[in-house]
Amino acid sequence: MATDALGRRVDYLRISVTDRCNLRCVYCMPAEGVVWKPHAEILNPEEIAHFAALAAEQGIGRIRLTGGEPLVRASILDLIRRLRETRGIEAIALTTNGTLLPKFAPALREAGLQRVNISLDSLDAEEYARITRGGNLGHALAGIAAALDAGFDPVKVNVVVVRSLGQNLDGFARMTLDRPLHVRFIEFMPVGAVPEAAEHPSCSVTSWSRDDVVPADEILAAISAWGVKQGIGALLPAEADAPGGWGPARYHRFAGAPGTIGIISPLSEHFCAKCSRLRLTADGKLRPCLFSDLEFDAREALRAGDDERVRVLIAMALRHKPGSHGERIGTRRHMSQIGG
Repeated sequence: MATDALGRRVDYLRISVTDRCNLRCVYCMPAEGVVWKPHAEILNPEEIAHFAALAAEQGIGRIRLTGGEPLVRASILDLIRRLRETRGIEAIALTTNGTLLPKFAPALREAGLQRVNISLDSLDAEEYARITRGGNLGHALAGIAAALDAGFDPVKVNVVVVRSLGQNLDGFARMTLDRPLHVRFIEFMPVGAVPEAAEHPSCSVTSWSRDDVVPADEILAAISAWGVKQGIGALLPAEADAPGGWGPARYHRFAGAPGTIGIISPLSEHFCAKCSRLRLTADGKLRPCLFSDLEFDAREALRAGDDERVRVLIAMALRHKPGSHGERIGTRRHMSQIGG
């Protein structure tokens, strides 16, 4: 069992398979995008699977594949098959914007993928296009339907809540009433070069601002009030029968609803004391914490065939995992470069 210096069990590895994406979400990257890493600097499927196998030796057996957008990686199915066959890996999940799921969902399921999280920040087509800088809402909604049809369980929808975007959250709550969808509202996080004092117009977020953070309690209160107004009733705690989770979401549901409402509060009620994850970037850097710029170069050790060095780097990452992000603002890499 892998543990860090504070005695926290670490059994969850988030692996970014690419820094590329087919969308340009306003909270994830600047309008001009980011400079993509050359292919030679990106880990190949064999290297990723080998790192995962060495991590699984130490009890880190839950894998989530991220990006960028992981489904733009041509070798994604091959990678999932490799991970499925790796001893010690208990489950494989994927976070996606959903737009490519209508094409890939059945093949992903057959390859061994079990769980899907779909990022979706608006149910209004024009607003979605603004937030994603050109995305098509219909493609994302078709992706959710494809994930359910393919039998992924659970299917979660991730909504980053940004006050200046004016998102209507009621529609997301309604999604949980007739389908087993688990909607999680996530507080806007200060990741990337995001000076707090920067100003931005509505629906064109270029930087993080504390004024744009909608605290978890405010989100829950608004959704619960909507339920009462609709005659559905207030939200009820759903921890006892919440979807199996690897992360920090706290779950609620409306009475009788097959889906749930989750809340992830990295700022207003941070969960660092229970953090169980490490992150591997697409270019092979091992990060102990999302909010820290500390990285360990696993790519060099992997390409040198030095398994013992990789094991040492994992141990170092565990030892340097911080007790808290300390309300840090800004990181050198944007979210798409770290892995969503």
